[in-house]
Amino acid sequence: MRLFSPAQALSALSLLSGTVVRQQVDALTLDPNSPDSIKDVSSKIAKQLVAQYATIDDKGVHVIGGYPGVLYPPYYWWQAGAMFGTLLDYWHYTGDDQYNDMVREGMIHQFGEHLDLMPSNQSKNEGNDDQVFWAFSMIAAAEYGFPDPPSDQPGWLAMTQSVFNQFVARYNKEVADGNCGGGMRWQIYQWLNGWTYKNTASNGGLFHLGARLAMYTKNDTYAKWAEKAFDWMSESPLLTADGQVNDGTSMTTNPPCKDADQTQWTYNYGIMIAGAAYMYNYTNGAEKWKTALTNFLDKSGRFFPDQFNGVMYEICEPRALCDADQESFKAYLARWLGVCIQMAPYTHDIIMPRLQKSAVAAAQTCSGASPHGGGDYQCGTRWYQTGFDGIGGVGPQMTALNIISVLNVDRVPPPYSNSTGGTSAGNPGLGNGNDEDRLPVFQNDITTADKAGAAIITIILVVLTVLGAWWIVS
Repeated sequence: MRLFSPAQALSALSLLSGTVVRQQVDALTLDPNSPDSIKDVSSKIAKQLVAQYATIDDKGVHVIGGYPGVLYPPYYWWQAGAMFGTLLDYWHYTGDDQYNDMVREGMIHQFGEHLDLMPSNQSKNEGNDDQVFWAFSMIAAAEYGFPDPPSDQPGWLAMTQSVFNQFVARYNKEVADGNCGGGMRWQIYQWLNGWTYKNTASNGGLFHLGARLAMYTKNDTYAKWAEKAFDWMSESPLLTADGQVNDGTSMTTNPPCKDADQTQWTYNYGIMIAGAAYMYNYTNGAEKWKTALTNFLDKSGRFFPDQFNGVMYEICEPRALCDADQESFKAYLARWLGVCIQMAPYTHDIIMPRLQKSAVAAAQTCSGASPHGGGDYQCGTRWYQTGFDGIGGVGPQMTALNIISVLNVDRVPPPYSNSTGGTSAGNPGLGNGNDEDRLPVFQNDITTADKAGAAIITIILVVLTVLGAWWIVS
């Protein structure tokens, strides 16, 4: 993901990241309380989004990027995975399955040669956050009951488990190497910019995946890992006690991981809100997760400010400084606010008014002429402005589709688990680098208290041994 730090991203104009088109047509009008209106508006926006990925005719799907599952510059690999997640959401919330075969083909095509969501053609720029966004789409497919891949391929659940296992191995290596006591690096490869940066998207990704896998499989090992990742984040500068979610922390400070980049991004909050909501549900409303979730939601209110009449915005938008990645970030907060409603129903009346107001505002920006066909419903970036703002592209189309389609969240079932209708094939050992069909062993970090307790037990055993020997001799 992002090749520049958030601070750098906000200091340079990035208009070229989106498709700048000034011609406008009639805007879309959304009734946020009407399921038919939600479906109708969503279908127009989805058609325009798909047109930016491929053309579809009677001869099949013709991917603009050349290969199923990829986009084209300025869009990186991760955003294609995120886009498929948006289209899965669209299907789930509207029932329109016309793009499902295309989505399924694209997702399977990016499994990678080693079934690790690390295809060789992405080895130069794939980071942990890139990989996890593909995993988010895999677990969504499992939760929504999306048709599994052919039997000679792993299921959606198995591919999610593969990424989770890889993350656990990378986390454990950071612990073993003494790097900030744990935590995920931003990058997988040391030659990439950001190798010495531990970001929320990657660490929150481990937390988030663990929570969803726990919910789906009912295996408590995943929940333990989710809590472990969350606790590390809470003790690091990434999270504050009152729920602020920072972007990341540098390993090059003295001491390492001392300070945070406090840039506030919607997607980081979305990742953490969903993880906390799943853990809240999985633990039957444990106070720890209710407190965390409530705090995250409270802080996320900054993205719905009064100055924009409560409409969602991204920090880079007012001065048109968002890059192609950042133009899509609101999609993920919208997506996971919807999931939050289902996992933690007490949040409904906090979240739904925010979604509805933002969705109406988003729809009225979808009046841009399309450079790809698919209808003149290209959506803008700044929803708080009237009409299309001239900045379109994959990201703005995704954000509008997510914020609008998710309004049907009260009309669809919550995510499936393997005990409530989920049927995706799993493989708990995939991604471990071997053929063992098992999860990585969960091992708590050895603390000072653990060491003290072990010493006391050792002393007691020695004393008992001596007394036993004396008794035998006597």
